[in-house]
Amino acid sequence: MGLTTAQVAQSMAACGAPVHPGLVDAWEQGTHVPSEPELFALADVLWCPATALMGVEPRTLAEHRLARQLSVERLAHRIGMDPAAYEAAEAAQRWDGDYRQTKTLVDALGLSLRQLVGIMGRVDELTKHLRAAIDGRWKSHVGPVTEIVTVNETRVSDALRTMHAEFADFSERYMGHVVARSDDSRLKEIAAERSAYLRRLVDHFWELIGEAGEVPPFNTVGP
Repeated sequence: MGLTTAQVAQSMAACGAPVHPGLVDAWEQGTHVPSEPELFALADVLWCPATALMGVEPRTLAEHRLARQLSVERLAHRIGMDPAAYEAAEAAQRWDGDYRQTKTLVDALGLSLRQLVGIMGRVDELTKHLRAAIDGRWKSHVGPVTEIVTVNETRVSDALRTMHAEFADFSERYMGHVVARSDDSRLKEIAAERSAYLRRLVDHFWELIGEAGEVPPFNTVGP
């Protein structure tokens, strides 16, 4: 933008983040990293998104917050959570907010619930529960899956019931063809369909419950 480090420092001061020109030079050289307020002010001064200065695609909850130029206090206030509790959630990469807090969080960060589950590193955990649910007693997995995805329990229950029935159909069809002594090609076809179903297990789950999770996970008592 043709700015000197002094001009950048002066403009940052006008944005409420006074710094010494030497610090701006240190950022350029990569020997220092700006604080969050400095990062936000620098992005405003340079007319660029914070992600352009971060140099990475956001992967963690903290990085997604920084990309939206939100402080811990500002985001915590927006979602109705104590800032210390929210900061602890970021540090632990573990989200335990309720439905309304979660919905506000993903809206504020421009995410979907599915993306939030991925950011929290819980996709493998979700997959494990889904595999166990379709191949066993699905009702026992409704609670754990609801806790992971933070959507309506009834919606999760309906999805797991549907998936359990769909998966059972593969076994029924397969055994039916075995009893009928069908051609091996038909058995291989059913086995291939079953494998394809398992590969898309998580995708299919989100298709059934919807990524937005519009319905709260509890009943609201009316007036």
